[in-house]
Amino acid sequence: MPDASPLFQPLKVGDFSISNRIAMAPLTRNRAEKGSDAPRDLNVEYYRQRASAGLIVSEGSQISQQGQGYVWTPGIYTDKQVAGWRRITDAVHAEGGRIVIQIWHVGRVSHVSLQKDGAAPVGPSSVPAKTRTYVETGFVDVSQPRALSAEELPGIVADFARATRLAKEAGFDGVEIHGANGYLLDQFLKDGANQRTDSYGGSIENRIRLPLEIAEACAKAWSPGRVGIRLSPVTPANGISESNPQPLFESLVGKLSDLGLAFVHVIEGATGGPRDNAPFDYAALRQAFKGVYIANNGYTRDLAIDAVASGHADAIAFGKAFIANPDLVERLRQGAPLNEWDQNSFYGGDERGYTDYPTLKTAKAA
Repeated sequence: MPDASPLFQPLKVGDFSISNRIAMAPLTRNRAEKGSDAPRDLNVEYYRQRASAGLIVSEGSQISQQGQGYVWTPGIYTDKQVAGWRRITDAVHAEGGRIVIQIWHVGRVSHVSLQKDGAAPVGPSSVPAKTRTYVETGFVDVSQPRALSAEELPGIVADFARATRLAKEAGFDGVEIHGANGYLLDQFLKDGANQRTDSYGGSIENRIRLPLEIAEACAKAWSPGRVGIRLSPVTPANGISESNPQPLFESLVGKLSDLGLAFVHVIEGATGGPRDNAPFDYAALRQAFKGVYIANNGYTRDLAIDAVASGHADAIAFGKAFIANPDLVERLRQGAPLNEWDQNSFYGGDERGYTDYPTLKTAKAA
């Protein structure tokens, strides 16, 4: 019977437990309140609908204005944003769910129109990202970044720690540090973006320094058992590249494990694309990390059931399937067909393609 699969069984994740091993991956939807970047009523309903996920990882939420790379993404640095998130966490908890917030600094993947006083986005080096971002007028090329000075990095570490404290205040069950998909931490990790010659560039030890400093600061701001991190060893997302990912990520994950983090959330392959775009031994990361290992990217029901049953992963995160299927857990449990998503409504807009997808119950009633 499907219910006997470990995929549908509870799991302890650091300091808290989840009711099943199906996670909702972070999904940028660009529907925060215009002007404040605070969550609003529409966002409360969206997350409430999906609270049957064992764990919701919220959409990426910038830790500062400098950390923002897309228009209308929610932040976690003002009182109004914290209050908006509190309504979401209350709604998810009222439905019996668990939710962590993904805390995010995009680094060079931004545009001057989103930065204070039209400043340049920042990165480890002044190497531009070959990608586009989403602003009020639509998709545009990202702006030329400037290299962060070593003296600025403690402030970014402090912003992540503050976001963690505010996440606790907002009622979240924990935080997920965004270290994936070509954003700031991934930029420091990978040699295609990091051309520094100081103690944050060059060797593996130097390139993992900032992510480790941030993870340690977040763990101290709350508890290691309330902190996870998302990584993407071989994705080309947002123009990122790394010449030798295996030793880099094995070293990083081993040291994250030593910190006692609750979970590591790994995008296997190219984000939203093929799982086999580049060779990588994910089992080595699983072995290097003592906490919960969440796998993501391109998982079907059968792949997810097999991955958890075989011990490849402790839990599986689904992304776009959760956009179109608020009751995804029940559909997977039953082996029921899934709604198809409408990609035209992914970014920005109103309730259409956001909170109006039918569940099995509503479809049956109709």
